[in-house]
Amino acid sequence: MSSRTFTKSWGAEYTEANGVRFRLWASGHPRVMLRLAGEDKEMNAVGDGWFELTVPGVAPGAEYQYVLPDGMAVPDPASRAQKADVNGPSLVVDPAHYAWQNTDWQGRAWEESVVYEMHVGTFTPEGTFRAAIDKLPYLAQTGITMIEVLPVSQFGGNRGWGYDGVLLYAPHAAYGSPDDFKAFIDAAHGHGLSVVLDIVLNHFGPEGNYLPLLSPEFFHKERHTPWGAGIAYDVDAARRYMLEAPLYWLEEYNLDGLRFDAIDQIEDTSEKHLLIEIAERIRERITDRPVHLTTEDCRNVTFLHPREKDGSVPLFTGEWNDDFHNAVHVFATGETHAYYQDFAREPEKLVARTLAEGFAYQGEVSVQSGEPRGVKSTDQPPTAFVDFIQNHDQTGNRAQGDRLISLAGAERTRVLLAMLLLSPHIPLLFMGEEYGETRPFLFFTDFHGDLAKAVREGRAKEFEGHAGHEGESVPDPNAEQTFARSKLDWQKLDTPEGEEWLAFTQALLDVRKQYIVPLLATAGGNSGKVVETAEGYLAVSWRFPQGTLSMALNISDRHQPLPDQPGETIYVWRSPAADLPPDSIIVRLAPGDVS
Repeated sequence: MSSRTFTKSWGAEYTEANGVRFRLWASGHPRVMLRLAGEDKEMNAVGDGWFELTVPGVAPGAEYQYVLPDGMAVPDPASRAQKADVNGPSLVVDPAHYAWQNTDWQGRAWEESVVYEMHVGTFTPEGTFRAAIDKLPYLAQTGITMIEVLPVSQFGGNRGWGYDGVLLYAPHAAYGSPDDFKAFIDAAHGHGLSVVLDIVLNHFGPEGNYLPLLSPEFFHKERHTPWGAGIAYDVDAARRYMLEAPLYWLEEYNLDGLRFDAIDQIEDTSEKHLLIEIAERIRERITDRPVHLTTEDCRNVTFLHPREKDGSVPLFTGEWNDDFHNAVHVFATGETHAYYQDFAREPEKLVARTLAEGFAYQGEVSVQSGEPRGVKSTDQPPTAFVDFIQNHDQTGNRAQGDRLISLAGAERTRVLLAMLLLSPHIPLLFMGEEYGETRPFLFFTDFHGDLAKAVREGRAKEFEGHAGHEGESVPDPNAEQTFARSKLDWQKLDTPEGEEWLAFTQALLDVRKQYIVPLLATAGGNSGKVVETAEGYLAVSWRFPQGTLSMALNISDRHQPLPDQPGETIYVWRSPAADLPPDSIIVRLAPGDVS
């Protein structure tokens, strides 16, 4: 649990002597003042652009800012909390203030993971950490074991997805205080739920980022990401900021893991890549509980996810498998625009390959880019892949925020959900998916002035000429109504349709817990194989030390032959007899090593 025993290079922290040490890198300025309790105090220049000052008797919650030579007051880039927005005062936070209740929490094994992706602002009507606590018993009863919280680092405005954070150490004030977030995590642990946090280390958002003003060397002039200037990970002070943020969240908030966003955009030329150093430090520092680290990477690489001979994880635990989603989306909807081009030809074969081997592209040439993509992934265990049939990106990056159930229909979506939850990969559900939510999840922001105009116009231009979106009016991201439309409709749970969907999901998760999870602790690479495929149909099997798992499903409009699968039926939808009717799935399990 958090205490006053750790220190970070940046920010305001209590010392053992009960003072607060304020520390800032502002290499672009000869002097910096600390504005604390309405009084300006000159900070000590301690070399290499660092400024430091220790002040005794500072109460938790005290407001402070840094004042530059021209009189401009800015927040602490490593603020642990903000009074309100990203441009206002930062708050001193005492890590010993929160009294943890579930101190015996030991975490959960990775193979038990059923991930639930949650956006705090739209998960409940209130959109706060505290309000989300009331839903935790429901998630646990459903069969969820892990909550993955979309980024909460303070970003511009009140509304947003969280991927435009600028104060990477501070929970977003509109969601609640640091203690509120701790209370949410603490309560989740009390219900047996792990909590992991999505963090963004590849860029800063467009509003409230004062780092270029404080220290221009924080960014590389010649490098750019799709979202702005590239970060200078090889500059010591910038590297420390990025290295220490993940550890801060894990240690201070007792989180069970982190998901690293778009790591292909973290370009680091250092002798040891930033991500490897982050993972090694985490593994070295946190040894009292399992810590699960996952990555999002469009390159289809495996070097970050090795396994030791005993199956332990020295670096990252798993990879978000976009190939699985993209192949499933084309398989289910027939859409082939934009990045779906790579999955347009015989998508059932690509779905089957992702289930059996991990990636669909393992060095083959991408249709979209014309370049080879990916590496061989067959030697990865199935649990190295986090699969989903929808998520915040793939839903929210559509013009109208359509969920899969609205695109593919309820019956087909049921089969795909069963495939997801009963495969040996780690499944991820997007909030509301468990009860058949049909409300959209739209792209929303809370910017103003020229920035709001740029986002609005850029969003509309993004969908010009997109297949399936011609002539559509793209919702204004800055309109509060766009945000409101994206909130979950909890009243649907009380309808017959919602109750039926939830019971369907719970039944699948019961089967997963009873039959699938016991296979996974010792699951190794080269375990899966594609049995057969046809249009709208596929059959796959996996061999494990404890048994052979087989799956066949059909979403075509005609019957398909039932494959020869060993063992007993552990799940069936649409009761096949001699064949598989449309929109059906069967899963079988044979104990022991079946040749």
